Amino acid sequence: MPHLTSMRGADIAEALGFLTRFPTPRLASHRGAAAAWAWPIAGAAVGLWAAALASVAIWVGLSPGVAAAVALAAQALATGALHEDGLADSVDGLWGGATRERRLEIMKDSRIGSYGALALILSVLIRWTALTALLAEGSAWSALIAVGAISRWPMVALLWALPPAREGGLSRLVGRPQGATLALAGAVALMVALIVAGWAGVGAALAALVVTAGWALIVRARLGGQTGDTCGAAQQLSEMAALLALGG
Repeated sequence: MPHLTSMRGADIAEALGFLTRFPTPRLASHRGAAAAWAWPIAGAAVGLWAAALASVAIWVGLSPGVAAAVALAAQALATGALHEDGLADSVDGLWGGATRERRLEIMKDSRIGSYGALALILSVLIRWTALTALLAEGSAWSALIAVGAISRWPMVALLWALPPAREGGLSRLVGRPQGATLALAGAVALMVALIVAGWAGVGAALAALVVTAGWALIVRARLGGQTGDTCGAAQQLSEMAALLALGG
């Protein structure tokens, strides 16, 4: 039991170190996909950080709209805009290339195209609108923490459902999680959502699930497999869906 507890703690530290820029202790060697069950915990931590800063903004007298912008900036700082980058690269590649090879080539290009720029604008606009409404209602704490956890499960799902689309890349380095890891990640995300948001968290999780399934079909059809960028895009898309479900 002590060894199991230590391993679980190491997985959480690894998830925080992989998905965020929060300082984390080095508790164990790299476990990759085996530690992916803890990704929703890292997402909840990002949501907690964003909610705290948004609450400070409200406390000092700023409007819900400004506080929502603070929350989005806090999330981007916490993750290094990792998922936003994945969304932009994915949309540029999937809709900017005529062949699978060209799409993958575009996705590796660090420059952003018109599709990617538009995707980022829409992502920020949708999330800002939903967060503004939630902050005005006083429910941003529960929403940000729940959505933070929920939106990290789709990345695990994409890694599990689809093979890597290229020989190298981050997703191949991480590996493919087993079904038990996928199920545990989903259980953790749903438990967090239920604890902080009640039954509304279940609706948000269902919205994220539907969007993730649709995104996986698109990625499979256009790339034949997943990449780190498409996993990041899955997080962004499911975050939008979950926030709209909670704030709608």
